[in-house]
Amino acid sequence: MIFSTLFFDLDATLYPASNGLWEQIRLRIYQFMLEEIGIPENEIPATRDKYWTTYGTTLEGLRIHHGVEPDEYLAYVHGLPLKDFLKPDPVLRNILTSLSQDLWIFTNADYRHAERVLAELGISDLFSGIVDLFALDFTVKPNLEAYQIAMTLAGVSDPEQCVMFDDLIQNLLPAKKLGFYTSLVGENGSSKQVDIQLKTIHEMKEKMPQLWLQE
Repeated sequence: MIFSTLFFDLDATLYPASNGLWEQIRLRIYQFMLEEIGIPENEIPATRDKYWTTYGTTLEGLRIHHGVEPDEYLAYVHGLPLKDFLKPDPVLRNILTSLSQDLWIFTNADYRHAERVLAELGISDLFSGIVDLFALDFTVKPNLEAYQIAMTLAGVSDPEQCVMFDDLIQNLLPAKKLGFYTSLVGENGSSKQVDIQLKTIHEMKEKMPQLWLQE
């Protein structure tokens, strides 16, 4: 199969979850729910998990049930000094630069956060575009429609020409159902449910040589 389009999740996919950034974002989400909405502290973990499981993002649950404005929430939870967690990744840049496919970011975060992360990693110029929650009109992963929207925005009609990289197994299963080749990045799930599993995104070239053997 010739792959034309590669979709990459952002957080904990293009950088390791172990660097602490996602954990700090999670803490900011809890703080927002406590300080800005007034949800009792003991109810926050269960409420957050319920919204995330039901809607794909905590934001969508807060938007529906509490009238939260997306821009306010996103500015709050992503208002972190990214330089404390991220640095330029020349290895990743070399890998991505050597690919012939069209590269896209496909994230449930917003494009401003994505742009900041890509800038810190030193790879902003390598992507054709960013499919974020605004581009998806809040129909985010793992909703099947999100993947169809991403394909439309990327100008690809055949899902079998697409590869999806994500750190969450639940975000890869709908892609696989559509016909994407699926790559789980990290250890948050079983490789038996997807096509391949990478410990980090840096293993792409070693474990997915077919991406460089396009005819």
